Amino acid sequence: MLDGHVLLGWLSSCALLGLLACAPRPSAAYFGLTGNEPLTILPLTSEMEEAAVKAHYKVCDRLKLEKKQRRMCRRDPGVAETLMEAISMSALECQYQFRFERWNCTLEGRYRASLLKRGFKETAFLYAISSAGLTHAMAKACSAGRMERCTCDEAPDLENREAWQWGGCGDNLKYSNKFVKEFLGRKPNKDLRARVDFHNNLVGMKVIKAGVETTCKCHGVSGSCTVRTCWRQLSPFHEIGKQLKQKYETSLKVGSTTNEATGEGDISPPKKSIPGHSDQIPRTTDLVYIDDSPSFCLMSRYSPGTSGRKCYKDKNCDSICCGRGHNTQSRVVTRPCQCQVRWCCYVECKQCTQKEEVYTCKD
Repeated sequence: MLDGHVLLGWLSSCALLGLLACAPRPSAAYFGLTGNEPLTILPLTSEMEEAAVKAHYKVCDRLKLEKKQRRMCRRDPGVAETLMEAISMSALECQYQFRFERWNCTLEGRYRASLLKRGFKETAFLYAISSAGLTHAMAKACSAGRMERCTCDEAPDLENREAWQWGGCGDNLKYSNKFVKEFLGRKPNKDLRARVDFHNNLVGMKVIKAGVETTCKCHGVSGSCTVRTCWRQLSPFHEIGKQLKQKYETSLKVGSTTNEATGEGDISPPKKSIPGHSDQIPRTTDLVYIDDSPSFCLMSRYSPGTSGRKCYKDKNCDSICCGRGHNTQSRVVTRPCQCQVRWCCYVECKQCTQKEEVYTCKD
C-alpha cells in the first residue's frame, strides 16, 4: 500500500530511473500506436479490448495502490500510463535539480523507503514534485486525447472574454486538480506528519496552477488579428522543478498546535525556538518539514553517501566531499568540434582530442 500517497514511492527503482520498459504500456504493447491517439477511436476487436483491459488492470495492480486509488486507476485506461509517466518525470526532475548536491535524489530501494518514513525537507520536496508531476501529466493527457473521462480545457477564465475566441486545445487543469485531490484523499485532522505531507502535496499542485499561461494565435487577412484564438498551457515541467527547488531552499521547520475553534490540528512554527530556524508562520505555498536532515556525507539508510561522487573543482567539491578532499584523474576524450552545416542537408564535424580532469570525492 502507498505510504503517505507519494508518487515516488510506488514503483521499483527501474521505473524511478525512467526505464518505463520495466512496466507494460497497454497502447503500445497491443496496438503499435504512439499513445497519443484518442482512445475512443481505436479500431478494437472484442478480443483486443479484453486484452487491453487485462493489461491496464495489471499495470494498476503493479503500482500497489490503495483500494480507492486502484479503483480510480482502473476506471480509465489512460490513468495507469499517466501515473507511470508522472513517476518517471518527477524522479528525473528531482535528480536534475539535486545533481550538484550531497543528496542527489537517490531513490533506489531502501534509501527511498527510509527517506519517506521521515519528515526531512528532502521528503517535503519529494511529495511536492510527485503531486506536481501527476497534476501536470494528467492535464496534458487530457488535452492529448489519452483519457476517456476528460478532453481539452473548455472553461477559459480570461479577462474581456468577449474580445477572445477560445480555440486550440488547452491543458485541462480543472479536471487534473479534481482527479489528484480525490486520488490523494482528504486532509488528515490529527497526525502532524500526515498533515505536513498533505500540505506539501498541495504546494506542488499550486505551483502548477500558478504557472498556467495563455497562448494565442492571430487569424485574419494579411496577418491582421481580426480573430484571436487562445488556449491555456502549463509551464514546462522543468520550470516547475526549478520553482519547487527554490521552495526547498526556503522550506520551514514546523510543529503542531490545536485550533481552539475547530479542535483540529494546525501546522505552526516549532514550540521551542531553534537556533538557525525561523519562527515564521508557514504560508500555504511554503514547503514544510518536521525533522532536521542528515548530512548525507556518509553511507546510511537514507543515501549511499558521497564517496566516489563526481564533483566540479572550485564549484562544489568542498561541499560534496564534506571536507574529505577529492581525487584528480586525467583522461583523453574525443568529441565532435568545428561543426558546419553543409548544403543540403547535413552537419559536418571534425573530431577533436583534448585532455580533461575528472574530480571525485575521497572515501
